[in-house]
Amino acid sequence: MMIRKAEKKDLSRIAEIFVFNNRINYFPIFKDEEYSFGKLQVVSMADNYFGKDETLDNLFVAEDNGIIKGFTEIRKTEIVKLYVEPLFQNCGTGSALIEFAVRNFQADFLWALEKNTRAVSFYRRHGFFPTGARKYEEGTTEFQIELRRK
Repeated sequence: MMIRKAEKKDLSRIAEIFVFNNRINYFPIFKDEEYSFGKLQVVSMADNYFGKDETLDNLFVAEDNGIIKGFTEIRKTEIVKLYVEPLFQNCGTGSALIEFAVRNFQADFLWALEKNTRAVSFYRRHGFFPTGARKYEEGTTEFQIELRRK
């Protein structure tokens, strides 16, 4: 597994991983069909979010045999996003990404959706623990919790 800086040619794959993870993990929580299956589209995410220079400059992909299996977005010492293709989860990709972020960027905090218990458990296994800080997920009544590395 190699972790490298993302390139423009990776954007559709990054957006695909993001969109499918969002649908699998967040639709059951938010139950927002209009967002999950209307607004949340691979092409628009690639163009309007991941394709922006300020985002692309902070993206890194986990690649194995030419296949992008996951990605992370890191800003300063915050892990902003960390997603793994659902079919490649539980194979070490997420662990490789989080270890990369800690080792190379001294990543020490992130926010996770409180009800995304799988993600919270994953981060706890990697030394990130809830601080007690909470904030609303933008435009919703659901909470994100802050996790910090001890």
